[in-house]
Amino acid sequence: MIIFTDVNKWYGSYHALVNVNAQVKRGEVVVVCGPSGSGKSTLIRTVNRLEDIQKGQIAFDGQDVNAAGLDLNKFRTRVGFVFQQFNLFPHLSVLENIILSPTRVNGLKRALAKDKALTLLERVGLSAKADAYPGQLSGGQQQRVAIARALAMDPPAMLFDEPTSALDPEMVGEVLNVMKSLAREGMTMMCVTHEMGFAREVADQVWFMDAGVILERATPEKFFTQPEHPRAQRFLSDLRSH
Repeated sequence: MIIFTDVNKWYGSYHALVNVNAQVKRGEVVVVCGPSGSGKSTLIRTVNRLEDIQKGQIAFDGQDVNAAGLDLNKFRTRVGFVFQQFNLFPHLSVLENIILSPTRVNGLKRALAKDKALTLLERVGLSAKADAYPGQLSGGQQQRVAIARALAMDPPAMLFDEPTSALDPEMVGEVLNVMKSLAREGMTMMCVTHEMGFAREVADQVWFMDAGVILERATPEKFFTQPEHPRAQRFLSDLRSH
């Protein structure tokens, strides 16, 4: 579904992604972890061109992400992206946030879009909040609306960029539960997260990054019990000591 081939990115002289070669298979859940500044958010943001790369190639569902002449807006409708800060439109109700793209971009009839949005809100446990505004919701509720909004475009894959890091601890679980249900349904997912319990329980693969390099790729079982790279061992040891 997602293929990184010799991907490199610089910010000025800073080498943010270094020769990344990796694949996310269809139906697979990949969790990208590592210390702050390791390049994990940069990596996930290259998939829908929120960050451009200077060298290499990224393919998403067979499409060259950096192809000349790519209709970027159309391409992004196929890549579900959930941000750290929710990014809901504050002046629109929950329902209007969700139906905006399907109606404006995909030309879906409003009645159909509304039915679909209500189904998605039920799926994320927020059917009673259709007419509320983002400012009336908790952070966990806003993030679940953001997930429903991304799903409304029927993307073949979902990208999550630290979706719980802006939340109070008691709200983290409600968002992770929605992500777990998506994983169980076979959604292809790439998640940058610090939630190691989620990685252990849901991931098919864990990628550990540091200094722009994927240092380790393993199943959760192997990563959490027998990490091979010394930097990954130190990372897990620091986590446990906290």
